[in-house]
Amino acid sequence: PDQVRDIMRVSVSCMHALNLTFTAPSEDESDLDDANPHLQKFLSLMGLERKDLHDTICFYEILIAGRDKQRRNQSKANAEKGMEAFIKSIYNAMFTYLVDTINQRISIQSSKSSEQSASIGILDIFGFESFQTNSLEQLMINYCNEAMQQLFNAVVFKSMKEEYDREGIDSSFISFPDNQDALDAIDN
Repeated sequence: PDQVRDIMRVSVSCMHALNLTFTAPSEDESDLDDANPHLQKFLSLMGLERKDLHDTICFYEILIAGRDKQRRNQSKANAEKGMEAFIKSIYNAMFTYLVDTINQRISIQSSKSSEQSASIGILDIFGFESFQTNSLEQLMINYCNEAMQQLFNAVVFKSMKEEYDREGIDSSFISFPDNQDALDAIDN
């Protein structure tokens, strides 16, 4: 229950973070938009202070001569990109955690080898891939590819088969991969 609550909290906080906006006090400066209602919700859910988020996203540090740090302002555009990268890293860390946790729970260690006998993979057009490290990006890419493949199958193969059936032509020789069940599992 705590684990599920934490995952939901992180997911919801990222959704709020996606709606954060920045102001530009000048061309080379940025600031968190305090008028945005998502800011306080994000900070609260993540347990962050406004100043810490502001300092992390709206500024950067450079090292001069290998020893002196100098703090510089980020432009609004760079702050927005930094926030996007921050959100992406949170999602990726959560995805990696989920995959690792699921694999640990479904894994049965064989006494004869150090290999795991069960693991989850990433959906691919031709079934499932098994990578050393599965990433959220790979899942999203493969999910989109699979959805496009399903659309192609529906438009080309299924409609062709229906046309053959209407015209009384034997269409039993037409077969194509159908991974709709895998897509439905992710959708639901």
